Amino acid sequence: MPNNNTIKGLNIVNHEIAKEITKDGAFNRQKNAFTTPFGTRPGELPVETGRYRLLWARICPWAHRAVIVRELLGLQEVISLGTASPVRTENGWAFSLDEDGADPVLGIRYLPEIYAETDPEYSGRATVPTVVDVLERKVVNNDYFRLTNYFETAFKPFHKEGAPDLYPQHLQAEIDEFNDTLFHEVNNGVYKAGFAHSQAAYEQAYDVLFARLDQLEERLSSQRYLFGGAITDSDVRLYVTLVRFDAAYYSVFRTNRNRIIDFPNLWNYAKDLYQTPGFGDTTDFDAIKRGYQLGNHANNPHQLLAKGPELSVWNDPHDRGRFNK
Repeated sequence: MPNNNTIKGLNIVNHEIAKEITKDGAFNRQKNAFTTPFGTRPGELPVETGRYRLLWARICPWAHRAVIVRELLGLQEVISLGTASPVRTENGWAFSLDEDGADPVLGIRYLPEIYAETDPEYSGRATVPTVVDVLERKVVNNDYFRLTNYFETAFKPFHKEGAPDLYPQHLQAEIDEFNDTLFHEVNNGVYKAGFAHSQAAYEQAYDVLFARLDQLEERLSSQRYLFGGAITDSDVRLYVTLVRFDAAYYSVFRTNRNRIIDFPNLWNYAKDLYQTPGFGDTTDFDAIKRGYQLGNHANNPHQLLAKGPELSVWNDPHDRGRFNK
């Protein structure tokens, strides 16, 4: 059973089953440990260009949404990007894609190294996305739930000209409420089904997930995006789950009542976003498939990589332009 990190001296775990499965077999995701917000008030993380490095893996939806927002807002030169392999190892996320197998800025081979350097007593999972202060060489934020909001608000002085307002002030309360439901029932809902250790926990997560997808299908029947005619933070959050659904969750996590391609509105909505700069060009289907099917939680002893699904359909025309009329 995967449990403790095998790197000498580290107590960090690298598998969800170590601490995140309840007695009734349900998956209970760990809380984020580094949640200091970015901002200008005392105690907040200073907003500066060049100070922070965002560490991600292309498989991960939580990390992917941070990268999408970074692209949409033009923060590429403000916050640097480090990319781990999509196949999580028993030593955690590995920077094996880089020359010499180490992140070129931090010099670490595995993500847990910078967590242990920051807090030697840390014993949870080292997760992506992780924001590292490269000046102080420490993890400062791994709060995937709020990270995009910080990019959208605290980093506003660095947004590119004409950047979209993904988190408009007059909608923030509604977006927050929507995002909370989206997280529990859809974004994390697929994991609750996929990581369940009991039939009852699996079926409960499955039923909640598809009930919410049915509601979203109806919501998107009358408007182009979740909050009308403009992309918001919520669209980014829904997209990262939809784009992984047919390629990974449907089979690996047994969320197999419907594929996303079987929902007319959700499918056309997903294609619309995929074809929008910042979305499709940061989506790596090969990494997604490898990460979910070959990683250390995949239960795939022969390491077989599924050949499908067909990916060219993501570039097929969509019908969402009808709402512009």
